[in-house]
Amino acid sequence: MDFDLGGKTDQLRKEVRKFALAEVVGKPYHTAMLEEESADEDWEFSLSISKKLAQKKWLCMNWPEQYGGLGASYWEQFVYSEEAGYYEIPGTSMGISGTGINGPSLMLFGSEEQKQKYLPLITSGDPDGIWCTAYSEPDSGSDYNKIKTIAVRSGDDYIINGQKVWTSCAHRARWCWLACKTDPTSNKIHKSMSIIIVDMKSPGITIRPLINLSGIHSFNEVYFDNVRVPASNLVGEENKGFYMLIPALAIERLSLAPHVLGTGRRMLELLVHYARENTHRGKPLSNDPVVRHKLAERALELETLRLFGLEIMWKMSIGKMPGYEAARNKLYCNIVTDNMARTGLEILGANSQISPESRWAKLRGRCQNLYMVNMGWFSAAGTMEIQKNVIGQFKLGLPRAY
Repeated sequence: MDFDLGGKTDQLRKEVRKFALAEVVGKPYHTAMLEEESADEDWEFSLSISKKLAQKKWLCMNWPEQYGGLGASYWEQFVYSEEAGYYEIPGTSMGISGTGINGPSLMLFGSEEQKQKYLPLITSGDPDGIWCTAYSEPDSGSDYNKIKTIAVRSGDDYIINGQKVWTSCAHRARWCWLACKTDPTSNKIHKSMSIIIVDMKSPGITIRPLINLSGIHSFNEVYFDNVRVPASNLVGEENKGFYMLIPALAIERLSLAPHVLGTGRRMLELLVHYARENTHRGKPLSNDPVVRHKLAERALELETLRLFGLEIMWKMSIGKMPGYEAARNKLYCNIVTDNMARTGLEILGANSQISPESRWAKLRGRCQNLYMVNMGWFSAAGTMEIQKNVIGQFKLGLPRAY
């Protein structure tokens, strides 16, 4: 494996840092770990940053130039995402513009008309380029055979009824990438599921917030009551949506590692600084061997995550499509963030009991927030158990678990 990222990535890293220091760092907004979607003032700030990223063509830099990107290399995209995670630059992930999932999926499976209509809205950072992804239901998480949301063809339209849950950014999104059944007579999901684009302003849609443990509004319940959608919003072939869902999930999982790496680097640096500057029983925390070993373990995990992410970039750069590696990276991202949060809480001690919103909170409450956000993060893009099943089947050659 050749991980020589080259001079272009070094220059890009410097440019992203310069942008972040000028536009994001020190601003009184919350933009880390899904926070950008919650409060109105944070969302407006995030939209303004998204516009500036779009003007630089960074928002979708690895997209082909014909769709508004820069045609940047996988290495450049990795560096950009890592620095965006480190500096908490909003507008770079699934919520704003759907850059990480829906746009790439449309490029793979959408009609030319759909590409011309939706992709420019995404690359421009326009509010009408905001997407949400609706897969999970109350009785159907990773088991898509249990999907009950139904779209019935009626002339030139589909009429949609059902309920989705844990839908990130649904309260901000203009468009929804919806997984639903279009053949209710079939029990085989690979023969009955379709992907349909739904305008979130359509009559019959109700959105209810799901507030997480840290008070962040990112997830939602979404209800569809006789929602009428043009049949032209069908993506690909009817009843063939399952074959689009798997690559779309892989795209989502592939995009996580560099962002989590950047976020983790920032958190580790803050904890190292805290350990150096604070004492316990008259001695610097950094002198405590337990603290030192914990921080060293977190550093090793981040370096492992970096290598996992770069391995995927390398394979894609030589034309190899990763398989189980996407599930491995998502699983390991969960492990890294959970261990980082727990180590942070242990180092902060009693200070970790302070509300993240309090002016007395240490490190701006980042450790508490990360720990509580992880509860939902573990299930996003597929639970940890699902990722292990994928690794077991496609890497270890074990029998299917479903």
